[in-house]
Amino acid sequence: MSGHHLSHPTSLAQRGIALVVVLILLLVMTLLGLAAMRGTLMEERMSANLLDRSLAFQAVEAALREGEALAATKPAMPPSGCVSGLCSRPDPTKPVDSQRWLASGFWNDGSGKWRDATVVVGNITAKPRFIVELMDTTLPTDGSCTTSIDVSPDAACTGTESRYRITAHSQAAGRAEVTLQSIYAVP
Repeated sequence: MSGHHLSHPTSLAQRGIALVVVLILLLVMTLLGLAAMRGTLMEERMSANLLDRSLAFQAVEAALREGEALAATKPAMPPSGCVSGLCSRPDPTKPVDSQRWLASGFWNDGSGKWRDATVVVGNITAKPRFIVELMDTTLPTDGSCTTSIDVSPDAACTGTESRYRITAHSQAAGRAEVTLQSIYAVP
């Protein structure tokens, strides 16, 4: 017998294992890269949603101020229902009437119950809308300035203020939806 070593098959096996290890490491690095990219995309979506919500909130705030300016003129209110953003006094015995802005399709039915606000905020795709509801023109029996839901601390009232509830709403298709309300007293 000659003095040949049998190391040749072993070195071939080691080269094959090195290839498998490198391929596994490449797969792991690819998966880590995909996970990092998915996290970045999620953060980008979250920041876009936050911007969208912020723009919608600013637009609704501006619509609320426009509604308050309209209420300050003490407009003539319709005898019942809502017409062009002006709504009659809600009937507390009718839940649908006292919270009409919650009715399904109220803001999208095209019936002219609400009024479009004139707002320029960023690239808003949907116009915010608002309604002005006459709440009362006399001092409530409990002596507070508000009716329905007490949204603020009691303030001194003379009983001659007309109190209006202004509700503003903004919603673009597939975008953030925001609704705000204020109680506004006009002497």
